[in-house]
Amino acid sequence: MQEELEMMLAELSDSMDKAIEHLQKDLLKIRAGKASPSMLSGVLVEAYGVQSPINQLANINTPDARTISIQPFDKSTLQSIEKGILQANIGLTPQNDGEFIRLNIPPLTEERRKEMVKQTKAEGEHAKISLRSARKEAMDYIKSLEKEGLSEDMAKTAEEDVQKVVNDYTAKVEKVLSVKEAEIMTV
Repeated sequence: MQEELEMMLAELSDSMDKAIEHLQKDLLKIRAGKASPSMLSGVLVEAYGVQSPINQLANINTPDARTISIQPFDKSTLQSIEKGILQANIGLTPQNDGEFIRLNIPPLTEERRKEMVKQTKAEGEHAKISLRSARKEAMDYIKSLEKEGLSEDMAKTAEEDVQKVVNDYTAKVEKVLSVKEAEIMTV
């Protein structure tokens, strides 16, 4: 029984690690006023008859904090890349000079920053829901083991261990959120 409980705690930690990873990926898509190639991670481009992620068709660089530079591997895809960026509706207008596409990142207004903080908090809430869901599964598993003969003391200890893990990961989520919020609110 002790082995099963330890495996359950390890699985719980794994699932919570995945929730935090997912949160961090989602937060990368929220721009904080600084240029970042990850801002284009959701952009799909129609090229050679198929939809492809933009990073498979071009080099994406940030020459400075306010500019993203996109250099296609094949210049014939330049128009398609430009069209893909416009269709992605990420709030950036591409400037095509025949060789590169440049995206100028405008400074964020105070109102927009506050919207982004709300969006960040919503993503954090999704992560916390994942944590609570994993906690519920773990608690249900402990109850099922209790019916199979796990002692009440061991069950209580296991529930406390689960709660401790959940509290640790909730604190990690809060830390990730506060770092992102500070990044967004920094002018």
